[in-house]
Order: sequence, then C-alpha cells, then structure tokens
Amino acid sequence: MLAAAAKMAAVGITSPDGNLVLQVELDQFGAPYYTLDYKGKPLVEKSALGLKSDETSFIDGFRIVSTDTTTVDRTWQPVWGEYSEVRDHFKEMAVNLADKDDNRALTIRFRVFDDGLGFRYELPVQNGPNYLTVKDELTEFNFDGDHKLYCIPGDYDTDEYLWSETTFGALPEALAGYGKHTEAQRVEGTTIQTPMLLKTADGVYVNVHEAALDGYPAMLLDVDTKDYVMKSHLVPDRLGVSAYIELPFATPWRTLIVSDDARDILASQLVLNLNEPCKIEDTSWIKPMKFMGVWWEMFTGYEKTWAYSDDHLAKPGITDYTKLTPNGRHPANTENVKRYIDFAAAHGIDGVLVEGWNEGWEDWASYRKNRQFLFDKAYPDFDVAALRDYAKEKGVKLIMHHETSANAADYERQLDRAFQFMKDNNYDAVKTGYVGAIIPRSEHHTSQWMVDHARHVIERAADYQIMIDSHEAPRPTGLCRTYPNWLAQESARGGEFESMGGNPPSHTCILPFTRLKGGPMDYTPGLFETRMSYYGEGKDSQAGTTLARQLALYLTMPSPMQMACDLPENYERFPDAFRFIEEVPVDWADSKYLEAEPNRYITVARRDKHSDDWYVGAITDENARTAVIDLSFLPEGATYEATIYEDAPDADWKENPQAYRIRTVKVKPGQKLKQPLAPGGGAAIKIASRK
Repeated sequence: MLAAAAKMAAVGITSPDGNLVLQVELDQFGAPYYTLDYKGKPLVEKSALGLKSDETSFIDGFRIVSTDTTTVDRTWQPVWGEYSEVRDHFKEMAVNLADKDDNRALTIRFRVFDDGLGFRYELPVQNGPNYLTVKDELTEFNFDGDHKLYCIPGDYDTDEYLWSETTFGALPEALAGYGKHTEAQRVEGTTIQTPMLLKTADGVYVNVHEAALDGYPAMLLDVDTKDYVMKSHLVPDRLGVSAYIELPFATPWRTLIVSDDARDILASQLVLNLNEPCKIEDTSWIKPMKFMGVWWEMFTGYEKTWAYSDDHLAKPGITDYTKLTPNGRHPANTENVKRYIDFAAAHGIDGVLVEGWNEGWEDWASYRKNRQFLFDKAYPDFDVAALRDYAKEKGVKLIMHHETSANAADYERQLDRAFQFMKDNNYDAVKTGYVGAIIPRSEHHTSQWMVDHARHVIERAADYQIMIDSHEAPRPTGLCRTYPNWLAQESARGGEFESMGGNPPSHTCILPFTRLKGGPMDYTPGLFETRMSYYGEGKDSQAGTTLARQLALYLTMPSPMQMACDLPENYERFPDAFRFIEEVPVDWADSKYLEAEPNRYITVARRDKHSDDWYVGAITDENARTAVIDLSFLPEGATYEATIYEDAPDADWKENPQAYRIRTVKVKPGQKLKQPLAPGGGAAIKIASRK
C-alpha cells in the first residue's frame, strides 16, 4: 500500500563540476533518504531524513509531488573577511513531499556546490497542526567506514575542549578521557559537537556542521561507532523539548564541506554562502580592528582581580557598592587604563578592552542565586567620562565588556540601557560573556532560547551601530554574513587557556578546519611571555607555542577583530617582534592556502585589502618541519622584499619559546621559500613590492 504510494521515486543533481552526485529517494514506507558520491565513489551512503514533533511527524508515508531545480552562479562582496569577493555557485533541488491525503507537506531543499552540500527542511502551512513541538530530527550522515575523526565531546553548554584525533571505533575511549566542565551539560555516550572533521581511508576530508542557525537549537551528532553513522542530536531545553516552531518554518542548513585536498576545506565559503545576505543597509560604521585589553593581568596569577573589593568574602550579597573596601588589586582603574590607551596610541592599536570596570563582580563571586551585573554603573575607581575623553584625544576606541554571568534574561532587560550608555560614552564595540549556568534555568547555552537571544542581541546592537565579540555564545554558523557587526566569537577553547595548563601546538592546527568554518574566532593571539603562573592554582603554565608562532596566528586564525593579548611590558621587551602585530592587517582582499593537514600544519598567504602587501603565516604541531612557501601568488612585474619573523635555530615551544630572529630577503614570483619551523613553532612574513 505504502510501497505503491512511494513508487521508489528517486531524483538527483550534481555539483557544477560534476564531482559530487546527490541522490534522493523514498523507501518502501515513503521515508526520504539521500546518498552522496564524490568523484565516482560513495561518500555518504543511505542516510535518513525527517523531523518528529509531538503533534505530527515528517518521517514517512510521503510521495514526491514535484522537484524544482535551478543553477545559480553569482558573487557577493563581504563587509570584511578572507576575500573581497565570494563566488556562490551551486545547483539546487527542492524535493516537495506530501502524504497521500495532502495533510502533511515537507520540502527538503538541497544545494550542491563544488566544495560540498547544504540541505534544510522547509515546512509550509499544513492542513493539520501549525504550531509544533519538535522533539527529534532524523538527519543522518552514514559514512560506512572506520574513518578518522577530529572532534570534541557533545555538550549543551561549552565548546572549550581540546580536540581528539580518533576513529569511529576508538571514539568511546577518546571521549572517556575528557573531564566534565563545571556547570556544563555533557551528553553521555558517543555524542560529539559540530563543526567536526572526518578524513576517509581514501583521503577525502569532510567537515560536518550547520549554517544559518536561527530559531532552532544547535545540532550535535550521536555517533554509531559500529555502523559508522552520525545522527543529528538537537540541544533540548530541560523539559526535553528541542524547538517550539510556528509554520511556515525553515530549519538551519545541514552542511558537508568535501574535498580530497585539505586546503579546500580551509578555503571553503560554503557556510557563509548558505546564509542570507547582509541585512544592515549602511555598514560604514563596521570597522575591523586590533585591540589590547585589561584582562590578561587577571588570568596570570592571584595578584589582580575583576572585582573592586573582597568584601563579598565576609559579606555575601553586596547591595551598596559605594561602601565597598577597595582591595588594591583591581586593574580596571582609571590610571591603569590610561597606560593601555597610551601604549595602544603609540603603536597604532585601534582599541582597548577593559574587563572588570562595572558593578556586579562581587555579586557574582558571592554566588547569589540571581547573579546580576550592571552595565551602566562603574566602580568608584573607573572614571567613565575622563577615560572617554582621554581615549578620544589619543585616537583610541574603548571596548565595552558585558559579562552577564549567564543571566541572559536580565541582560535582555538591561540591553537598551546598556547600549545607550555605550553610545553616550563613545564605545562602538562590546565583548559579551555568558560564564555559568544559563538563566532562565530551563535553558542551555546552545538551546533554542539562547540561539534566539544571541540573534536578538546582535540585531539590537545593529540598531545602535555597535559591533559584537561574543563569548560563551552558540557556536557560529555564518550569521556574520547577515549581520557583519558580529565580528567575532569565542565558542571554543581559546588562548586564555595558555594560562590554565596550556594549549598543545596542534590545537591551532585543527581549529581552522573545524570551529573557524562557522565564523571568525576571538582566539586572542599575540602572547609573548609564554611561561606564567597557572590561573587559579598557583602552578606554572607553559603555553604551547613559540613567540614566532604567535605572530603567525594572525594569519592562520583570521578574524576582523584581533587581540594583542599580552601585557604592554611584555611587548616592550620585544619591540622588533611587536612590529609585526602593529603592521598585520585584519581584513583581506584575497587568501591562498598553500599547505595544510589537519592537526599538523597550515601555511597561508593573504593580501591586504587596503594595499598590495602580502602576508604569510605558517604553523606546525609539536614536530619541527620545513614549510615550502610557493610565491606563485605574487603578481609579475615587481620586485619584492620579504621581512621574515621566524623561530631561531634553537627555538622550541617547551625549552626555548622566545628564541626568534628577523631577517629581510628579496623574493620574486614563483620562487619557493623553504622555511624551517621549530617544534610548536611558526613563521610570519610580510611581503612588500618595491617597484
């Protein structure tokens, strides 16, 4: 009966270059599934599709009513990014499904690019219920082989894990080695997060993620380690509901970036292409920037605190901040901030972030039930008006800090007042934070409510012409194309962990293949002092990097909002190396990925959007290697001078991390530079034409 209705219908399309072949079929029960071949070989085998809600399910009993196909080839210009122009070239197939009585309708829209696949579910208005309580999504990725995986554990509240390089079969053992984050909800079993990377036995790389996450929870992946299948796992609220939706509705895109060349994964703009065009009519106020920050002092030992006072230790529950006793260890004070402003002005750094400036840190530290910061109330030692005027006089922008202590509901109540306070005091950018268990207490950091919250904040910020750098937010899915005032996010284990035990050198060799495919990261590079006190425990911490590698991260970890994370006094010790941070751009006209292997090494060249200068960054894992830098990207007709910031011959990330040297050589188009990289090291190169 159902078999007759389904008639084993099958439809398909190919990528523009013909290398990817997508097939969509209905089984004997009228359930949709898809397959994907790459260069004549199966890549994704028969994989289920569909949605399940309390009211009705979109799983089986379907027939293919029609298909709509089109080919699109267009370009668009990002406000900022790795390229000044992006090509959006794909073939699209919308598969329109309905049951035999036309009571349930579902469209599954597929877009096949030369570098991958995106698909989503579109639910039109139904003859049945149109308010749905989504409990599950059946989407599968069946890879049918014990392939290599690069992944982190599934978690509803944090992305701050080191990455495992493992296989399907070894995944349970790999995940068992992770500790649990405080106030974070780990998922039991073999659940991992997206974006993740897979490498098949045939050497095909696949990044699995999602695009345009809006009005829906983030997606994790439940992994069947025996049959090599990944199934979507939607982050629920604490009632077990994934999403409350009103029809018509379209889910985020499920994405597969595919290539047998690792460099193509890094270069792919597929996730951005699946997002809507920019919704901000006038983007002239959105300005990529480098910044410093009053923050690292608080991470490197016990001496400095975000809080103005220690009174909360004896008197939990602060109510009158004017009666606090200063602790003398509060760096967010007027004179110290002026010191940072002076340094930034002298070295061409655009902004200064100040953490710990506002009332509320004692309240948070005393662990009150309803944690609250105030975003228009400064501590007594932070003179808002004086610093506003002083920064303006020096040509430096102050950057606001809004740590919400995960009280997102309260932040929404204060949002307009907080943004107006920023505009009144000449702040154009804010770093937001959500450390802790989310309030409302029924929600997680990546549940539907918090996804909606993040979208609300970015839209409201655009109304006030404010740029956002969000931390502890839902991991990015390319929405920075639609709202380019969303300059950066954390949403991964960042450079701050160098003071909390350190990040291994391989960590920044995998992030560009995974986390960065959703959007730029505020990783906070620029660390020159690599040995420090272990934050919170008084132990020594050794950063997993050489000094030269930190310079290279400005190229291999691209972001339009880049921090020079270290203390001014550490930069003053190495003024010749700091010159690279002064000069390196944060916005690019073109990018060329020259060498890459996940978790091992990356070499990239980028052209400044505002000059003809090129910059090259190369990093390696714990092993020394020689990067081969092919200069074929340089235009003919000019001579070039390369200033190379490199590891010294005896450099080593553990034993001798600050050993570097700087040399200048003449280079020409087509030349191949052989650049040694120390263990855990790197190289940063500026190439200027000399016509």
